[in-house]
Amino acid sequence: MNFDIADAQLADLGRQRIAWADSHMPVLASIRERFAKEKPLEGITIAACLHITTETANLFRALKAGGAIVQACASNPLSTQDDVAASLVRDEDIATFAIKGEDNDTYFRHIDAVLDERPQMTMDDGCDLVSRLHQQRPDQVAEVLAGTEETTTGVIRLRAMEKDGALKFPIVAVNDADTKHMFDNRYGTGQSTLDGVIRATNVLLAGKKMVVAGYGYCGKGVASRARGMGAQVYVTEINPLRALEAVMDGFRVVTMDEAAREGDIFITVTGNRDVLRKEHFEVMKDGAILANSGHFDIEIDLEALAALAAGERRREVRPFVEEFLTGGARGDSKVLVIAEGRLVNLGAAEGHPADVMDMSFANQALAAEWVAKNAASLTPQVYDVPREIDQEIARLKLETMGVQIDRLTPAQEEYLASWTVGP
Repeated sequence: MNFDIADAQLADLGRQRIAWADSHMPVLASIRERFAKEKPLEGITIAACLHITTETANLFRALKAGGAIVQACASNPLSTQDDVAASLVRDEDIATFAIKGEDNDTYFRHIDAVLDERPQMTMDDGCDLVSRLHQQRPDQVAEVLAGTEETTTGVIRLRAMEKDGALKFPIVAVNDADTKHMFDNRYGTGQSTLDGVIRATNVLLAGKKMVVAGYGYCGKGVASRARGMGAQVYVTEINPLRALEAVMDGFRVVTMDEAAREGDIFITVTGNRDVLRKEHFEVMKDGAILANSGHFDIEIDLEALAALAAGERRREVRPFVEEFLTGGARGDSKVLVIAEGRLVNLGAAEGHPADVMDMSFANQALAAEWVAKNAASLTPQVYDVPREIDQEIARLKLETMGVQIDRLTPAQEEYLASWTVGP
């Protein structure tokens, strides 16, 4: 088995941590148990470009139990947990290509390594694997039955491919399932983003002016958690509906030009590029902290920031924290960037809690089963997760939490299905 990991001797620690996550992922565990009996993915090679974490390891275990041959690589150079990668290789016999802190060339070499195994299914987080397959390996595209996509940024890229007629096989947008984006993006991102900021800086959030760029589900989660910890939260948006929602939720909505002068901590969660730019860096307070929780490291214009701090004016001041002396309008000001502008929750912390990834990866596993069964009838487009899968995952999660809900009576079912029955 081919693999490329940092340190095989970390496997014992990885196995222990994977087991801990597994104990908090009962829905995925129940799917793994069924998969082991039914083998719905028998013989299918899956190229999985995901964050190599304890939670993802349990997804891979479920896919393997279902009969899949899993080839794994990292979807972000800073998100890999090296002990997990070591355990995947040793304990699960899963070919893994991931090293925390790998450079850009190694990152794409690892993607190529999993594609070298000629997969019939893709499982992506950000669309880098699917994009590389279409652009650099077009001869392989016809071999792929279908794929799944984990995150908002990836779905945006895939819909652009679909619109341009460039997408050559069907993809299920796992991110858009209610049991994914309403919980993972909001509760998971909200908690893990602040966890990353606090671990990296040990800063007190209470009383700080925090600027949250973007008020989608991720932004809502970050803003609400920050307010709960005592921060004064500002929101910036380009979408009038989301901006209005933020106002109604009690947040102060401002432009980034205004926020740049006021903020102590800036967190970008937009899925777009250059959200924080040169004109913003130049007016920021001394000691402003910048972090990104969007998928790619382009939300903060790091090239412009580096240019402002040219020469010996840039240094690491804590693990995962880099200081830039900008020399802006207020004189020499320090701007601090966490985790190289990459995903702060995975670059400087452990990512989402296992309890919420339980639902996200249950969606991945069941979506993989669904496309394996239905690939022959699917066309090259982006599909939503079938509603029945979403509902079943919610039902299973409630069951594991010991929560019971009501059921419609026959009379209620008849009333809702009829247009002739009155009050």
